[in-house]
Amino acid sequence: MKADPACTELPSAALGGPVSHAVSRVARLHRFAAGRLLKGLGLYPGQEFLMMYLWDAGAVRQSELIKAVDLDPSTVTKMLQRLEQTGHVRRCPDPDDRRAVLVEATDDSCALHADVERAWTNLEEHTLAGLDPAEREELARLLAKVEKNLCHEAEDCPERR
Repeated sequence: MKADPACTELPSAALGGPVSHAVSRVARLHRFAAGRLLKGLGLYPGQEFLMMYLWDAGAVRQSELIKAVDLDPSTVTKMLQRLEQTGHVRRCPDPDDRRAVLVEATDDSCALHADVERAWTNLEEHTLAGLDPAEREELARLLAKVEKNLCHEAEDCPERR
């Protein structure tokens, strides 16, 4: 089986950044693989991050959720509308500030929690297949360093807030 050139050949414009090019390709493929797993759960990529936050945090203001997931407010609003339509989240006025909206995971989303956990475990195993435990640990360590480097460059990095 011949390798796909898009997965193996470096474009001439990326010759000065082979690692950056590889990270971009890996991120795209990882998001695609996650999307396939999530589609089976009735979720779009990114919605699982909202749900993960809500499952751990409980009811939060929508503005806090937007900051926590670091997405555009209109994107989060659209995601919440879809999650609300499927019965996974509930939005209501904040009793302490009627102008603010509280968002929380519903009791019905408990089954989804287990499904998302299973999907992420499957994604992890698929992503890291062929790596031994030491390689997995080293990859996680190196990616954390890369993330820290990139975060220092980002003006709106969550760590800088």
